[in-house]
Amino acid sequence: MQMDIQLTKADGVLTIHFDREDKKNAITAAMYQQLADALKEAETDSAVRAILFTGKPKSFSAGNDLEDFLKNPPKTQDAPVFQFLWQISHASKPIVAAVAGVAVGIGTTLLLHCDLVYAADNAKFSMPFTQLGLCPEAASSLLLPHIAGYQRAAEKLLLGEAFGADEACQMGVVNRVLPLEELLPYAQQQAAKLAALPAASIRVTKQLMKKNRVTATEQQMVAEIEHFSRMLTAPEAKEAFTAFFEKRKPDFTRFS
Repeated sequence: MQMDIQLTKADGVLTIHFDREDKKNAITAAMYQQLADALKEAETDSAVRAILFTGKPKSFSAGNDLEDFLKNPPKTQDAPVFQFLWQISHASKPIVAAVAGVAVGIGTTLLLHCDLVYAADNAKFSMPFTQLGLCPEAASSLLLPHIAGYQRAAEKLLLGEAFGADEACQMGVVNRVLPLEELLPYAQQQAAKLAALPAASIRVTKQLMKKNRVTATEQQMVAEIEHFSRMLTAPEAKEAFTAFFEKRKPDFTRFS
């Protein structure tokens, strides 16, 4: 059976590879469970000293698989997607991401919980939650304004329009932009550097940097989940999803 999440451990680095290229690495509930389980196991695995997220050259992740998402909507806080978000937001070990191609929705917001993010020059980010009649998730409504400033965050979260790697770097979401062929080797090199450093020093330094935002992030995630779950069954979201599958532009003008 083909696994859509590939896990590889080598030299202290756990590589989590999105491997569903035919669907642009769109994430299903089953994939979220794999991700959550992998991160949970990594916390107690002494052989894992750093974590690296990667995708495909043309797609890091297209976000939620909408068909699967509608069949398996996340209604409670123990849904696989929320398990994953809790694990990545509480990970004590350093997380590196190598992003190429499209990074949509959670494909972008998960990066806000990573410690080092590198993007290929073909990377394209977007958080089209409002376009789907939804609201942000992954505490992005808190973290993105903190990282990028309110106005830049508002532009990306309210309009939901795509932006490139250079702008993501200017916003502080990405550390460095590299040519596509250099992306993965560079990210692997950075992850290897982290894995070679004293694990306790890395863990405590990360903990200290994130200490003041832990409670606020948890509270924001809970608030987002409550709104997200309610909005998922609202008329605006139904219109957005119907329009998506019918390949037409949604009409929100009849909703107040």
